[in-house]
Amino acid sequence: MFDRVARRYDLANHLLSFGRDFFWRRRAAEIVAEWNPACVLDLATGSGDLALALQDKISRAQIVALDFSSAMLALARRKGVRHLIAADAAQLPLAEQSFDAVTIAFGLRNVRDWAAALREMRRVLTSAGHLLVLDFSLPPKPILHFLYRFYLRQILPFASAIITREKEAYQYLGTSIEKFPSGRAMCDLIEASGFQNAAAEPLTGGIVTIYTAENARHPEGSRGIPQRYP
Repeated sequence: MFDRVARRYDLANHLLSFGRDFFWRRRAAEIVAEWNPACVLDLATGSGDLALALQDKISRAQIVALDFSSAMLALARRKGVRHLIAADAAQLPLAEQSFDAVTIAFGLRNVRDWAAALREMRRVLTSAGHLLVLDFSLPPKPILHFLYRFYLRQILPFASAIITREKEAYQYLGTSIEKFPSGRAMCDLIEASGFQNAAAEPLTGGIVTIYTAENARHPEGSRGIPQRYP
């Protein structure tokens, strides 16, 4: 599915989010930059937009982008993502404690087992590592909640079919967003998967949320030394 929509994937994202996706990824990159990581793993990188935002924001850091779609990786490479891996985010071919930070934007929702994927992310993080998850959520305010669900069910499938010419590829999207845990439920899931101090930052009225957490092995006042990705 992702191979089929790769050619028009960026256009669909920008139009269907009314251009807000640029802001969401920029904010995510700002948060990661505050952690001052030397090596970052961006999972489900897709066409590489978050990886590129991270490269721009943390120019001295090594940004490794991973995805299982060859077409998406080819697009990310053409856009300038430097370090790419073809693999499944739920089964990472990477050593333990290899990265200072792991990010995943609009990808965790598509993984079959969310908790297992989060545990795998924790495995490759250093003891002082951080996690950032950026994904869709349901707005808490009733009127916005109602309007957003109407958009997901009535407008999004039709609009995405026109933009991508792949009707089936986006039919699942609204349902997956409504079923995906958000707010405190997502923070609880993250902490149950081995992280601590999970926090949620809603954006654009809660249409999307950035979740951050620390590795539960996080030692007070210390920092692990990652095994660098070659």
